[in-house]
Amino acid sequence: MAARTAGTMRAQRFRKATREWAVEEVPIPEPGPGEVLIEVAYCGICHSDLSLIDGVFAGLGIPDVVTQGHEASGTIAALGPGVTGWQVGDPVIPAAGRPCFACDNCRHARFGECTDLQLMAFAYDGGWAEYTVALAAGLTRVPDGVPMDQAAILADAVSTPYGAVVHTGQVRVGEAVGVWGVGGVGTHIVQLARLVGAHPIIALDIDEAVRKRSLDVGADAAIDPRDADAAEQVAALTGGRMLDVAFDVVGLEATFEHGLALLRQGGRLVSVGMSGERVSVGPTMEFALSRKQVLGHLGYETADIGVLARLLAAGRLDLSRSISGVVALDDLAEGIRRLHEHDGNPIRILVQP
Repeated sequence: MAARTAGTMRAQRFRKATREWAVEEVPIPEPGPGEVLIEVAYCGICHSDLSLIDGVFAGLGIPDVVTQGHEASGTIAALGPGVTGWQVGDPVIPAAGRPCFACDNCRHARFGECTDLQLMAFAYDGGWAEYTVALAAGLTRVPDGVPMDQAAILADAVSTPYGAVVHTGQVRVGEAVGVWGVGGVGTHIVQLARLVGAHPIIALDIDEAVRKRSLDVGADAAIDPRDADAAEQVAALTGGRMLDVAFDVVGLEATFEHGLALLRQGGRLVSVGMSGERVSVGPTMEFALSRKQVLGHLGYETADIGVLARLLAAGRLDLSRSISGVVALDDLAEGIRRLHEHDGNPIRILVQP
């Protein structure tokens, strides 16, 4: 590890041209107008981070060099010009994106509907670093009693599932829910679907250990989707009605079309997982007559982080099982390897700079 120079920090730096990355010594960034400097406590390692490294997001407008990591918590280290309502030392969670302030929606103050949202760690530097800069307007205060490691994952690993369940899926009390893929995002969809009163909640995953874990976090049943009688099992669990809402967290052709097939007439498929595979809803006549809906989902509203933080503080949401491990910044490669290889089926591995 190189000797520290005054005014510098350690940060991971990803280079788009070669898809290589390294932990380097770089200048500590200065917060601009409306921004704050955050000393990072923890930052999660997400599958989308791995997708950037693997080249899946090569077509996006990624800077030539960027620091990854978008699920962060930390304390405010400095305030930029014009920032009010915050103080140095406040524990915060930065939103994992910022509006462009230039599109038509932003010009009409509909920032949550920005059509060119800038994503942290993809459009600008993220939290795999000792310090990161964030908009003050996108901060959420960490309530007393909430561990900073659990606070970090609220910024995507939990808030994106919350948005899928509450906003896109609009899950109602008593509705039957199926979740394809019960890893980091799927685990939290199970927990949040239970929190809003869904029943039954059926987890579908090819890994036996993951299926068993899903029962521990709130699923009513767990099925191997490769079972020849998977549809019959779902029918038995739902009294023959089948699913009201199916969440495809994997994003493959097989999981998408399986979820669609197990919906009741008029049911809703929420596509959360992403891949390059193409999917089909079948013949248009059959799809129209079924009145099924297919809904794409991405991200969350900044206010959702605050809702989740309050639920966590009140003990209504338990994320203690979600932290599968913590690595130092210089051991980032090991954390990436564990997630990439599904070593131990981690829900979330965190970086502690």
